[in-house]
Amino acid sequence: MLTSIWAQARDPEGRPVIGLDGDMPWHLPEDLRHFKDRTTGGVVIMGRRTWESLPERYRPMPGRVNVVVTSATDLDGADAVVSSLTAARSAAHRLAPDAPHWIMGGGQLYTAAMDEVDALVVTEIDLETQGDTYAPTIDPTVWTVANNSGWHDSATGPRHRFLTYRRRQGA
Repeated sequence: MLTSIWAQARDPEGRPVIGLDGDMPWHLPEDLRHFKDRTTGGVVIMGRRTWESLPERYRPMPGRVNVVVTSATDLDGADAVVSSLTAARSAAHRLAPDAPHWIMGGGQLYTAAMDEVDALVVTEIDLETQGDTYAPTIDPTVWTVANNSGWHDSATGPRHRFLTYRRRQGA
C-alpha cells in the first residue's frame, strides 16, 4: 500500500500550504508525533529538497527505510537514491516489501503520486499562513474521508485534526 502523508494549513487565498522556504511555517508537536507514529517501521519516499530540509540528526529518518527521488547521486545516508517515483516504488518493494510505503514530500512528489497512492493521511491545521509549496488538490469525486479525528487543541500551536482519505472505488 502506498500512502501520502502531509500537514497543511491554508494561505490567504485558501490554498493548502505545506511549506515556506524549505520548512513548515508552523510548529505542531502533535503532528510530528503523529508522523513518527505512522511512518516508523515503514519506507519513507521523499524528494531531495525534503531530504535536505531534515535536520542532520534525523537524516536518515530513524526507524524507517529512506528513499530519495533526485537526479543527484551524492546523498549520504539514504537507503536508496533513485531518479523517479517508479524507481522509488521498486526500491521500496525491494528493501521492505511488507512494510507500509509513505510519500512524505515535497509538493512535486505528492502531485506526481496522486494517481498512484491508495490513501492520504492529512493533518489539517487551522491556520492561515504564507507559503511557497502547496499540497495537491483532494478531489472529492476521487477521495472520501475514511477517518476524521475531529479538532484537537494543541499545547503549543494551532488546533488541528487528522484526516485519512481513501480512494473511492473505481476512481
